[in-house]
Amino acid sequence: MSTYIVTGLGNPGSTYQWTRHNAGFLFLDRLADQENISITKKTFSGFCGEMSFSGHRLVLLKPQTFMNLSGLSVMQALQFHKLPIENLIVIHDELDLPFGAVRFKNGGGHGGHNGLRSIFENLGKGDFIRLRIGIGKSLHGDTTSHVLGKIPPDQLESLPRVLDGAIDMFKVMLTEGLPKSMSLYHNKIFLEG
Repeated sequence: MSTYIVTGLGNPGSTYQWTRHNAGFLFLDRLADQENISITKKTFSGFCGEMSFSGHRLVLLKPQTFMNLSGLSVMQALQFHKLPIENLIVIHDELDLPFGAVRFKNGGGHGGHNGLRSIFENLGKGDFIRLRIGIGKSLHGDTTSHVLGKIPPDQLESLPRVLDGAIDMFKVMLTEGLPKSMSLYHNKIFLEG
């Protein structure tokens, strides 16, 4: 049974709960809800929960360090479980994808994402799987206020569908492998019913 650290990125506190930057937290909350588990155990500078799926042990982690220090929490979890970086899956918001799009990526740069940058700084490299949840780009070019802005009502309405699609992709990846999941959902937009 292999163990994965599944980290959703976000900022702690109710102020940030429904912001675009908290896509990773929202994904884990939705997954925990579906699987009837809780992510409330205080450890690794964050909140943790555990589930099993398809022969894998999943340690679900929501760092509570604020986004730009997420790497501290991730590093603690990997070290405690004595896992290589390849056993890390990070779920985060992605400016370069439109809302409704969710894509896997294996390795690569941090693209200016503060949470990913912190993980790079703490782990020394970026050879981990990312599940990128599209939030689209700001129409006005102000990235910070876009990313930290509240998800607009029309998108909030579609959000459960988007997160469910992301969870489906995640489960296919665990059962059938990353290449299969990437090819199956290559052009999918999770907005249609």
